[in-house]
Amino acid sequence: MKALYNLFVHLLISAMKIGAVFNYKLKKGLAGRRQSCDIVKAKFSPEDRVIWMHAASLGEYEQGLPVLEKLKDQFPDRKILITFFSPSGYDNVIHKHHMADAICYLPFDTERWVNVFTSSFRTDIFFTVKYDYWYNLLLHLKDQGAQIYVISALFYEKQVFFKPYGGWFVQQLRETVSWFFHQTRNSYGLAKTIRIDHSSIAGDTRFDRVRQRKTSDNHVPYIAEFKQNKKLIVFGSSWQPEEQIALTVSRNSPGTKIIIAPHDLKRTEQLKQTFPQALLYSECDGSVDVIAASVLIIDCIGLLSKLYSYADLAVVGGGFHSKGLHNILEAATFGIPVFFGNHYSKNPEADQLIAQNGGKSFSEQLYASDYLLKILKDEILMSKMGGQAGQFVDLQPNATGIIMKKILSQMPPSERK
Repeated sequence: MKALYNLFVHLLISAMKIGAVFNYKLKKGLAGRRQSCDIVKAKFSPEDRVIWMHAASLGEYEQGLPVLEKLKDQFPDRKILITFFSPSGYDNVIHKHHMADAICYLPFDTERWVNVFTSSFRTDIFFTVKYDYWYNLLLHLKDQGAQIYVISALFYEKQVFFKPYGGWFVQQLRETVSWFFHQTRNSYGLAKTIRIDHSSIAGDTRFDRVRQRKTSDNHVPYIAEFKQNKKLIVFGSSWQPEEQIALTVSRNSPGTKIIIAPHDLKRTEQLKQTFPQALLYSECDGSVDVIAASVLIIDCIGLLSKLYSYADLAVVGGGFHSKGLHNILEAATFGIPVFFGNHYSKNPEADQLIAQNGGKSFSEQLYASDYLLKILKDEILMSKMGGQAGQFVDLQPNATGIIMKKILSQMPPSERK
């Protein structure tokens, strides 16, 4: 089975090289991976003790960051490495202020590249977030003596581990991972069915992250001036279905202010055609009348989580198709109702938010539009749902604290503060 896995990795590499001819993100990812070994070699020495977080993309990065920050506090002499699989994660972090000594793409999971990459430093603690597993890497780190963790682990029935041919993959996890910290009781129970017993329920670290965000400086220039005293809906990480909802609301509720932060900035020009009177955020330089605008299009990255602090309602993208729902907790933490499509099988927090009456999902864009127009006229319902959303986030357990307590219990006493 290991030979088949290695064959799969090489086929994946070949497929990405072919796809890179047509796809800009794949091209960027391939180019970035060619630099990864040089980056760590320049930033680390073989004697450096490193805490390494791997995140598939931006969402997983945000999910793992509270744990990484606490580990750095506990072990200030360790250096920090963050790796990404996706360009969308890497691009959003590399240009911001961050705590890492090095950030790069994770090299492809071949034995050769894993050996070359990890020879530049000594890994003390490695953790991956949610479910991004690379088996040659895990085995190599285990052989080197690293402690390996899975943070906010999420097992679900369709994963390879629960297939008739999944035994080899399960065995790799049993032999390499020191501990699994599960998001949900269901994930914990599924792990038990395949005899992954070195695990516990810690909760979702994204709740810790968004609670941090809520108490930080969330000021965004021009947004309060744009909003004035009107109702504001933020369409976050939007795709075309959510933008069609925004169009319906703008036509039928002209007094409502709308902010659209598209998932892909390449669609900004298309949005301008759909909303010809809209203002681009990049145009807000003090010389334009932001008060007169009813629709503001965010044509830069890094503002969305702060924009939710100004909103009265939020519509979060990705739930009307198979791409999957984006982060609804970034909005819910500010105590506003959150709406989204019903494709969210890998987002258990969505069902929980709906059960708490802090959010609502829709199978069709039309139903979502109708509901938004209704709730905009119902202050009592809006306030009640917003309060429930905020309470839902606030009452979740401190997952980071639970995780840190367990990790430290597995460390030698001399390593603890």
